[in-house]
Amino acid sequence: MRIICNKTSLSEAVMNVSKAVSDRTNLPSLEGIRFRLENSLLELTGYDLEIGIRTSIAVSSDDKGEFVVNAKLFLEMIRKMPADDILIEVSENYQITISGGATTFNLFATSANDFPELPKKDEEDSFSLPQPVLKDMIIQTRFAVAKTDIKPILKGELFEIENGMLNLVAIDGYRLAVRYESVKCSENIKFVVPSKTLNEIVTILDDNDDDNVSIFLSKKHIIFEINGYMVYSRLLEGEFHPYKAAIPKTHNTEVIIDRKELIATLERTMLLINDRTPSPVRCYFENNNLRINCSTALGKITDEISADISGEIIEIGFKCQYLLEPLKVIKEDKIKLQMGGSLLPMKIIPCEGDSYTFLVLPVRLPKE
Repeated sequence: MRIICNKTSLSEAVMNVSKAVSDRTNLPSLEGIRFRLENSLLELTGYDLEIGIRTSIAVSSDDKGEFVVNAKLFLEMIRKMPADDILIEVSENYQITISGGATTFNLFATSANDFPELPKKDEEDSFSLPQPVLKDMIIQTRFAVAKTDIKPILKGELFEIENGMLNLVAIDGYRLAVRYESVKCSENIKFVVPSKTLNEIVTILDDNDDDNVSIFLSKKHIIFEINGYMVYSRLLEGEFHPYKAAIPKTHNTEVIIDRKELIATLERTMLLINDRTPSPVRCYFENNNLRINCSTALGKITDEISADISGEIIEIGFKCQYLLEPLKVIKEDKIKLQMGGSLLPMKIIPCEGDSYTFLVLPVRLPKE
């Protein structure tokens, strides 16, 4: 088998596909990328049985065949080749010769017979939306995905489509993040995608409003079609937390505040907080001012910023990082905070529209 290909195209494809290659597995073929050559197209596939990524690039070749090669080593060899065009030759006993300019690498590949097949694409249950929209939705919710295995389904995000509206939901027991966007889909469906898959998808999605991502759904798998890449993922099974019941319907205090000023104040507070000094930040809303203070073993901070406050005076405490993270993913300059009491969740919503809802649980404040 003899293949001539462009170095940049090949290295980019290998880099993206290798994100689905397993680091540790009992099946050696899953530690590599499967290359399949036919009709001058070189198809690359990585698959760790949970997430799979496939793409194809145009090459110069009249041959056909397939093999599996170690992803990490192959990628480093390609990147370090001095020439723009690379010649890849594969012998019958799977010895690979990679040459370009004066440089030649030799390494061994293996048969692709043991490489598992990816799930088939089901055209019936599918929908699409602009790539920047899905990219923003994931970035603005993934901070609230659970990091522990106490409830495995919360290590993913819920996609819920109801009456033409897509809700993307993440919850970890301390924060809730929901993003809402309209979508052209007549079905009411819901499924949970592992956060690992979504993090990989974000790196492939682009910022062009004219480029769509197509999503194909089956009973146990989902496929994202993005810019020539097919990203396959298993779905998480189980019942997702009933998040709608957790969102407060009423409030006693409402605050409109400058997001960047609040972020700056909280980041100053974070200078005194670490794992050994996890003191809460104390927030006191009164007379159109937010007064913040925090005392730890490292020191103390007091700060104050103006805000438009209506309703009852309230003192409420938060884990500083938990309050800071949703603020950083919001784009608007002004945000609205709604609170029903010092021990009830703070609701963060836009001043105009309804594109997102974030909840942050407070902590019980010690007496000063």
